[in-house]
Amino acid sequence: MRRTTARPPAAPAVPGAAADEASEPAPQAAAPVAERVPERQSLRTEFEFELPRGYVDATGTVHRNGSMRLATARDELIPLRDVRVQENPAYLSVVLLGRVITRLGTVAQVHDGVVENMFASDLAFLQDFYRQVNAEGHTRAGVTCPHCEQPFEVELGGSRLGES
Repeated sequence: MRRTTARPPAAPAVPGAAADEASEPAPQAAAPVAERVPERQSLRTEFEFELPRGYVDATGTVHRNGSMRLATARDELIPLRDVRVQENPAYLSVVLLGRVITRLGTVAQVHDGVVENMFASDLAFLQDFYRQVNAEGHTRAGVTCPHCEQPFEVELGGSRLGES
């Protein structure tokens, strides 16, 4: 069964108007809006970072600035099928970061091979950054020391990427 929408009635012909003008419907006034349409909220999907040490490519160029996009469920599931991850679960973060880092300096293409050649401090930084970006900053909690009453933050997230 085919459904059609109702069409507005044609405007009556105005006496004395030309035939071609009378055949065109008069502009309709906009219907009042019953409810205010909420404004579209934009979602930030890319986040800039600066590595503590920097990735050194084959020519000796150091790349420190980059960007990472939000991870999708697919980004977290596909690496689980990777043989390297199945043999060594610690490799999960390398493969995962290779999927979500969209830019690193002037490196043409960022992939897991680039990530596995980063310094350990940069890898640790990116793992923490990944958690912050994908958990919307909810992996740290502000607390106060019961002895000295100084405020500080504690990490609440899992120990490896892909674990919650």
